[in-house]
Amino acid sequence: MQLANVIERVLPASARPVVSGLAAYGAAEIGTRVLRILAIVVIARQIAPAEIGVAALAISLFEIVRVLANSGIGQRIIAAADDELDSVCNAARLLFTLWCAGVAAVQLLVACMLWLVFAKQDVAAMLAVLSVVYFVMPPGLVQVFLLMRDGRLGATARIAATQTAADHLLSLMLALIWPSAWALVLPRLLTAPIWLVLVRRARTWNRAEGVAPAPARSFFRFGAGVLVTELTTAGRQQFDKLIVGALLGTEALGYYFFAFNAGLGIANSFVGALAIVLFPHFCKTKDEADRATRLKHALVLALGVFGPIVIAQILLAPVYVPLLFGEQWAPMAPLVSILCLAALPMIVASVTTAWLRATNRAERDAVIAGVGSAAALAGLAVGCLSGLEAAAWSYVGALWLVLLPATGLVIAHGLRAQRKPSFPKEYFA
Repeated sequence: MQLANVIERVLPASARPVVSGLAAYGAAEIGTRVLRILAIVVIARQIAPAEIGVAALAISLFEIVRVLANSGIGQRIIAAADDELDSVCNAARLLFTLWCAGVAAVQLLVACMLWLVFAKQDVAAMLAVLSVVYFVMPPGLVQVFLLMRDGRLGATARIAATQTAADHLLSLMLALIWPSAWALVLPRLLTAPIWLVLVRRARTWNRAEGVAPAPARSFFRFGAGVLVTELTTAGRQQFDKLIVGALLGTEALGYYFFAFNAGLGIANSFVGALAIVLFPHFCKTKDEADRATRLKHALVLALGVFGPIVIAQILLAPVYVPLLFGEQWAPMAPLVSILCLAALPMIVASVTTAWLRATNRAERDAVIAGVGSAAALAGLAVGCLSGLEAAAWSYVGALWLVLLPATGLVIAHGLRAQRKPSFPKEYFA
């Protein structure tokens, strides 16, 4: 309690909501980290790299398709004015249902192609099973975005942590009982109902009777930029594994998948939390000066908190990789360190994404994300010609060369007076 009081006195008022939200997600992340490490240890010792590679392929395709569900509909709820919230939520509930059904259809189509064209029956079966997730999501999506709008980030952090912990625990148990690729895939489905129950208990919401749904165009205009950004980011985070698997083989993919999860995968959790916390924070600005102040504080906090964590991972990978995962994985420590370097430009890009979305410029963020992702994947593909470590260096180097200059320009402009308020009503007309 005394530490909390000291923090309250030292921090500027505009930075406190960010710190509070990051603390909630940080505590949740620490709580699940032990289970994650235990799960990776058991998986590394129980499941062959080739089987891990099969699971990595299925999970990568699932994550690529699932990003289609991030259509910007939820962000419209967060940004809605109080007098239009009921109509926005009514429309969002219907749109979530239709959109998720469409995403499930896309995933089933991908599964059919894998089965019939590429003879990947095992991966196709995994994708077909995971398509059920999209029918679990819609009844809880309005509620989860209302929680974010209300500023109850502690609740969303606890829900996410509970689901993640359940995922790791199930993976650990299944790896011991059934050491196969399915041990890594099935928990993605089995934990979806847990998320739904927790979200609906945390935030009640019922359709407002007699209130007309908001026009669909008010969602799609903003959502287009959000969706493009999410697709390109997911492509960067998932197609890298497909490229490694295609050019270097399934076993090399297993090593890469392990290194990614033991290093950059941890940093990705913090980057995701940063974006969740900052978007509603930027949307609640009072004026131009307040907006610029919030951006400055957010950037300083992001680099000040996560920068040392990433640097520690990079330096300590040769120690903790063999210690935690076994000597057989010691040769992968340099790969873990290299991939962790990608986290630094990603942290800055996460701040920029939240900023551009909150200032009605999601399309600019989409351009930055698209160019950065294309450069990173192209570098990875070229690097694969020289081996796994060269591929990782090329991937990281491309992100540094593209993301840092582009996001630096956005932030420099943002620290000056901005031209218009966040989400004027006519933007959604």
